Amino acid sequence: MLLDPRAPRFAAAVTTVVLAVALITASAPLLLAQAAVFAVTAARPRLGPYGQLYRALVAPRLAPPTELEPVAPVRFAQLVGLACTVVAAIGLLAGVPALGLTATGVALAAAFLNAAFDLCLGCEAYLALRRLTGRPISARVPAPSSWPSRP
Repeated sequence: MLLDPRAPRFAAAVTTVVLAVALITASAPLLLAQAAVFAVTAARPRLGPYGQLYRALVAPRLAPPTELEPVAPVRFAQLVGLACTVVAAIGLLAGVPALGLTATGVALAAAFLNAAFDLCLGCEAYLALRRLTGRPISARVPAPSSWPSRP
């Protein structure tokens, strides 16, 4: 399964805002809500709320993508984000704010790198693991001309 790489980047931008607010307010409920978004998106990328927002509001205004990316690295990155936000929420709820804020900061940094520079740390880690196990995959492939502009 392939997807428009602009969708995860848009999701990373929304995630950056959510995690920045969570970091500033030290909000465990907000972190748990973001963890739920990560969980849904990791399980079913097409059902991820930020991806749905991208497809409904942003994609129709853009030209079709010139390249596509496999879903597996994105799923892995979502699982990493899920782990970070769960640890962050547990830290805040358990009265260990240093743990909660540090884990939130790590997730925020990763989301920001993806949103601002198209550098998905989780995706890169997944691709590196695939290379190390002798099963490399391409990070991106050219989009077929039949790819819909409005998925």
